[in-house]
Amino acid sequence: MSLPADTTRFVLVRPSHAGNVGAAARAIKVMGFADLVLVAPRFANVQQHDDAIAMASGATDVLAAARVVDTLPEALDGITWACATAMTPRDFGPPTQAPREHLPALAPQGHRVAFVFGRERTGLDNADVYRCHACLSIPANPAYGSLNLSQAVQLLAYEWRQALGGWPVVAAAPAVRTAPRADAAAVQGALAHWQAVLERIGFLDPAAPTKLMPRLNQLLNRAQLSADEVHILRGIARAVDDAAALPRTPAGSRKQG
Repeated sequence: MSLPADTTRFVLVRPSHAGNVGAAARAIKVMGFADLVLVAPRFANVQQHDDAIAMASGATDVLAAARVVDTLPEALDGITWACATAMTPRDFGPPTQAPREHLPALAPQGHRVAFVFGRERTGLDNADVYRCHACLSIPANPAYGSLNLSQAVQLLAYEWRQALGGWPVVAAAPAVRTAPRADAAAVQGALAHWQAVLERIGFLDPAAPTKLMPRLNQLLNRAQLSADEVHILRGIARAVDDAAALPRTPAGSRKQG
């Protein structure tokens, strides 16, 4: 599937953990995005940091291409709609909504969109939130709403991709049957074999027939047995029949199905 032009940017403001930067690169790549900007990260060479490379796990191209800038205004250059992320609304700030409420209406408007994430420990400063057009808050457990930075990036990247139309669902390829299916005569032969064995061992009373055999018939029809599988069932029936012919001590009464 060819991707449309990438008009989405993910901005991490002052990230302190290199591993989160790498994980964020992985999160956006798996959703088909690639534009990652880092504002004054703790490590100036964070793209080369071992933890970042390890957590990128195959998204090192996105990580290596990430731009590092000094300020949020630089990171938002060319952006026409910026979404801050925050756990709680800010006084005088932009309206706060859940991503699933805001993003579907935003998607068709043709904006160059940026999602802005704050420090791992303290989130975005008020001044950074005020620069944005909207504030997104991920609904979470009120008693524990702490979300890892890269996890928040993944959730927003997923919700935005869904708002943009999502990915086509790739159905699993149907299993290829190599063995020929058993025909109706083979299935009925197996059923007759089993009926004889069940009568021999006392599980089925021919004088008081039940619905056991029709039910077994339906079971085998649903299973769509191969010829080899019918041979296996008949082999088991023969083994049961042979075992029933051996001398044995009484094992209690048998119950009819």
